[in-house]
This record gives sequence, C-alpha cells and structure tokens, in this order.
Amino acid sequence: MSQKTVSKPRVLLLLPTRTYRATDFLDAALRLDVEVVVASEEPSTTKDLSPRDTLVLDFQDPTIGTQSIQEYADTHPIAAIIGVDDDTTMLATTASAALGLPHNPISSALATRNKFLLRQTLDDEGVSVPNYKRLLIDDDPEQNSQLINYPCILKPLSLSASRGVIRADTPNQFVTAFQRITTLLNIVKESRGTDDNEDPYQYILVEDYIPGIEIALEGILISGELKTLALFDKPDPLEGPFFEETLYITPSRLPDNIKEEIHKASAEAATALGLRHGPIHAELRYNENGAHLIEIAARTIGGLCSRTLKFGTGISLEELVIRHAIGDSVESFSRENQAAGVMMIPVPKAGILGEVRGKNEARKVENIEEVNITISVGADIVPLPEGDKYLGFIFARAETPKVVEESLRKAHQQLDFVIL
Repeated sequence: MSQKTVSKPRVLLLLPTRTYRATDFLDAALRLDVEVVVASEEPSTTKDLSPRDTLVLDFQDPTIGTQSIQEYADTHPIAAIIGVDDDTTMLATTASAALGLPHNPISSALATRNKFLLRQTLDDEGVSVPNYKRLLIDDDPEQNSQLINYPCILKPLSLSASRGVIRADTPNQFVTAFQRITTLLNIVKESRGTDDNEDPYQYILVEDYIPGIEIALEGILISGELKTLALFDKPDPLEGPFFEETLYITPSRLPDNIKEEIHKASAEAATALGLRHGPIHAELRYNENGAHLIEIAARTIGGLCSRTLKFGTGISLEELVIRHAIGDSVESFSRENQAAGVMMIPVPKAGILGEVRGKNEARKVENIEEVNITISVGADIVPLPEGDKYLGFIFARAETPKVVEESLRKAHQQLDFVIL
C-alpha cells in the first residue's frame, strides 16, 4: 500500500549580498526541514548557498521584484516570504500581499523604512514623538540652524545601524552635521544609481534629542498582539555626537515596571503603524518621562546579534521566525534563563585593516562563546557616521547579565586591531 507524500512548505528567503544572516537562516530552515528558495540581488551570492532553487531579484524595486516572485510562485507555490533585513522589508511585504500570504499593510512597512513617515504616522495617531521636521539636502543649513531646538539629532531617513546619525548642540555643529550627512547621502544615491528627487536620500530628518538610557526590544507580532522575546540593555552611554552601539545584554536589569512600560510603548507604536504580523525590532529611550520610541523595524535584530537568543530547547531566533511565517504556533516559546550578550566591535578610526591580534586570548576569556571578526585583513574600514560595518562580534553566556558584560569587556580588551 503506497503512502501519500506530504510536500514540505516552501519558504522564500530574501538574502541581500551584504547580509550576515544567510548561514543562520539556512541552518534554521534545515532544522525545520522546510524547502528553501534563496533570493538575492546578484547570482554570485545565491549559487554557493546550497538550496536547490535560487532567484535573482531587484530589492530596490518592489514592483518588479514582486512580479518575478509571482511568476515563480505560479509553478512553485510559496508558503512564506521572509525578508531578513531593512533592504528586503518592502519586497517581502508587497510580494506577500500579491500572493495572499500573511503580511503587514504596505503603508505600515513603508513607515518603518522612512524615519519621517514613522514620526508623522505616530504623531497622527496620537503617539508622543519629539519635535521633528524634514529638510531637503538642498536647503540652507545656516538659515535652518537658527530655527532648531538644541540639542537635536540629524539623521537620514532610510539608513540603518546609526549610519549618518549626528547630535548637534549648537548652530555651528548643526551646519557641520548637515553638510556631512548631505555628502554621505549623495554618495549613497550614486552607489544605488537613483536620481529620483522624491527618494529618501534627498532629505534629512531633524528632531529633538531624547535623553536617557537606551534599550532594544526584540519581539514578534501574532495577529496584532506583541510578544516580547527579549529586552536588551545597552550599558555604554549613547549620547553622541555619533551613536555607535557596542554592548547588547539580555535579560534587562531594569525594574519590572520599566520593562512593562517599554513593552507597552512598543506595542502602542506597532498598533499605531498598523503592524500586525512577524518580527519587530524596536529601539527606545527611557527617562523620567517614561519610554520613548526611537525607531521600530519590521524585521529581526541586525548583524549577527540574534545569536545571543535561544528559545525553548535551544531554538534560534531565525527558527522561531520561520515557524511563525509558515503558520506554526510560537506563543509558548520563551527565552532561555541564562544571560547572554554581544559586543559589536567598534571601528576606532578609518584606514585599512592590517592585522588582528589577540583573537585566541579573547576566545579564552571565561564565558566567551564566539569571537567573529567579520572584516577581512586588507579591507577599507570606515567609522561612524559614514561607515556601516562593525569589525566583528563577540558573544558570551553566563549566569547573570553582570558577568556577561564583564566577560565581553575583558575579551574586547584582548583584541588589537592594526589599522594602517
């Protein structure tokens, strides 16, 4: 008697050329025994990743990309589309909508990809936001510097990882920051081959600086309800003029009432934006006036930082996201009891990476799980605010957040980056 073959769910992973996330998502899919289709913007990226099927898509044009995905899905039904970072959020959303798969509203995804639309949407929905205004890069910075509240933050609308984010405390600092961001945006526009005068690279957002400690929330939306997966403390102060992140430690050491405020503020923002489905990563500040949303993205945490998170019996964040995308229940999963953290290794200065010393010593530090240098020797390195890469990542696990932090700092001290 023959048995009926049950087909595996097919998942389309949108993996940009520059992403760190390919290996972790592919490993998660393998553990779940789902069929994977990898899509990237360049053929050379996909051919070495091992899944049988690969696609080449235009991530910058969701309309064209969606058409390609629809054509593929006509003969290869897709159960879920997962965008792994900011560059793929819009395509994942529009293609999911076209195929009738669970997704966030397109307008909601747009708001998470444009910092001005984010502020505007939250403001319109009655969520407290700092004073803000959008300026064209062709506007006169000298004139505008006299119309701003100080201290303020200047930032591009669509860049991530604190790239181009600068604090200004005086009109002179405002003018310098404005000019510096304008130069960066022109470089980005040229590299992306866009000359659309309405694109986000034509603008700079200026908003009041929000003092306080900074926290990151990793969560997943299940039918519009936010499930907080982890709260990360950021022990190093982020006060400017640039905002290079270093340490993420979980669980948070904040009191329970503050944790609850952070959850509520994130959920309120997600609801106001219309987000209902899938992972979110939120950045917030907390001060005497409560929790204040800085940014929220419809994706998981960036870089390799997800490796700090394990759920249930060792399930990765990527596996949890895929489970949710294909319709499995994830409500019962909670983060492991052990504390964990990551050090995103900062770039001390510009130049060419000549040598990395002390890696073995760093790996021998107690509680260190991994030291991953992600920039190759001989590569150009650029610090913030122009740069968009860290030197690497250090991971630790221990019984308490305090010990995790101490171990990460000690391991980082062992490393010596020779920059020529």
